[in-house]
Amino acid sequence: MSDAIKHECGIALLRLKKPLEYYVDKYGTAFYGLNKMYLLMEKQHNRGQDGAGLANIKLDMKPGERYISRSRSVDPKPIQDIFTTINSRFEEISKQNPDLLRDIDYLKKNVGFTGELFLGHLRYGTSGKNGIESCHPFLRQNNWMTRNLVVAGNFNLTNVDELFEVLSNLGQHPKEKSDTVTVLEKIGHFLDVENEGLFKQYKTQGYNNKEITSKIAEHLDIQNILKRASEDWDGGYTMSGLFGHGDAFVLRDPAGIRPAFWYEDEEICVVASERPVIQTAFDLKKDDIKELTPGHALIIKKSGELSEVKINEPTQRAACSFERIYFSRGNDYDIYKERKLLGQYLIPQIIESIDNELDNAVFSFIPNTAEMSFYGMMKGLEDFLNVEKMEAIKALGSDMTDENLSKILTRKTRFEKIAIKDAKLRTFITQEEARDDMVAHVYDITYGTVKRNVDNLVVIDDSIVRGTTLKQSILRILDRLEPKRIVVVSSAPQIRYPDCYGIDMAKMSEFIAFEAAIELLKDKGKAYIIDEVYKKCVEQQNYPKEQIKNYVKEIYEPFTANEISAKIAELLTPVDMKSEVVIVYQTIENLHKACPDNTGDWYFTGNYPTPGGNKVVNRAFMNYIEGIGGRAY
Repeated sequence: MSDAIKHECGIALLRLKKPLEYYVDKYGTAFYGLNKMYLLMEKQHNRGQDGAGLANIKLDMKPGERYISRSRSVDPKPIQDIFTTINSRFEEISKQNPDLLRDIDYLKKNVGFTGELFLGHLRYGTSGKNGIESCHPFLRQNNWMTRNLVVAGNFNLTNVDELFEVLSNLGQHPKEKSDTVTVLEKIGHFLDVENEGLFKQYKTQGYNNKEITSKIAEHLDIQNILKRASEDWDGGYTMSGLFGHGDAFVLRDPAGIRPAFWYEDEEICVVASERPVIQTAFDLKKDDIKELTPGHALIIKKSGELSEVKINEPTQRAACSFERIYFSRGNDYDIYKERKLLGQYLIPQIIESIDNELDNAVFSFIPNTAEMSFYGMMKGLEDFLNVEKMEAIKALGSDMTDENLSKILTRKTRFEKIAIKDAKLRTFITQEEARDDMVAHVYDITYGTVKRNVDNLVVIDDSIVRGTTLKQSILRILDRLEPKRIVVVSSAPQIRYPDCYGIDMAKMSEFIAFEAAIELLKDKGKAYIIDEVYKKCVEQQNYPKEQIKNYVKEIYEPFTANEISAKIAELLTPVDMKSEVVIVYQTIENLHKACPDNTGDWYFTGNYPTPGGNKVVNRAFMNYIEGIGGRAY
């Protein structure tokens, strides 16, 4: 993606179901779980580089023995930092007595991160808070083992204010108003309620306090806790948690907005945000992995018993389509196919944009995440050219000669590696003019690949959000090749609306499609629509979120997608460009055709899957008009 955006986080949960001695005997190490967690987290580093965290719980520890460990980091390489810190302790032990590294009793009593239950998290900060205190997992501590709670998630809730008020009315005093703290305290509250209810129940049955502690650990109703805690959550989430005594859960939102996959065998149970991560870490086939059902929780009891249970009634599926376009790693079997289709379905628009001059066209991609859609685009162009060849051969009739046939058969689509990103170049100069010049050189080009003033140059990107990098850098450097026309193709549709479910796209001013629509309204003498939409948003700002309508759609309604694309091209073309610039976007219809199981498209269509989404988009528009920065939720 030329416009890098930060996005949803990643989780990894691992439960070792056998005694730790089993893994020493079979795999030769007491650190089987740690090694697998490193793989699960490192293979998801694409999901978060602002910070990372790892928590571990040891089962069946005696009073006075430490049973919860946690390490978090906001180092530039946080995963490596966490595991280097953890491993340094084992290296010290190895120097003293290497045999202790296979002594499970010693390790569990004396060294952290040697338990059976792990929870890892990769974080992108969507609110600008990147300190260590913002890193998951979060910990809610208590002297009662069954009241300890560790939480980490890939989520964003739209109704934090409402939830904060609920907690306040319960008599709590949360330390801050954030969705993470709110979720932690909401689950924690009903965990306390569940504990108190069971304590009273077993007390009346004559059990002593020590016996009651074991009974609570055995019979804690995780399903009931999650049901009561999450009934009023509005947002997208994959929420994971550990309880001090050894139970664990992963809960997914009712619309399936945020992803979660799991696998179980006799040795382990594992959950991650992406399917191929589990496949790689445990050498599995894709059909071995299950997707967590929306609205359901995967509950892992201390006994090792696993169940997938309904917590909230599933709604219409709205799994995030950006996962398929950009966010998830492309080595997932289905995502790879879908990204290729996204490129392939653009062929009619591409052919039209170059006036069917396929012989005078060079195709490439903007590094690096658009590479798979580029393959699909080239496959589509090959199919298109083959049809043209067949028609041309048929048209030869009696004029067919070896020379004429050879001329037809040797026609090929031309593709080149055009843009090269110089990852080492840093724009350290602070003066604005000089810095802009440096930004323009972050990418470099392959010279001699385009016939000057003859060829169309077509480059595919996976999405265009702000367009800043295109205007400041990419279009300028492509123009040095002096093509007749530069066509920038987006495998995603126009991004028109803010996200409020975990992606860092929160302000209307960040979207070049929105800027284009606003300019078109002014150009066409329809600026009054802007004022009307603002008034409608203001009028309903205090309505319950369930009654709020997305009026921002009216900003786009007077124009076709092609009109907005043309205006975007005008806005993004640098003033000194020699080449004509055309911008082509994916259609909503073809997006759904390519990614049929991930139909969540609210950032393209404004069709939010939860009521809170409409509240957020209207607030974002009001913030834009009022000149207020920051998120709208």
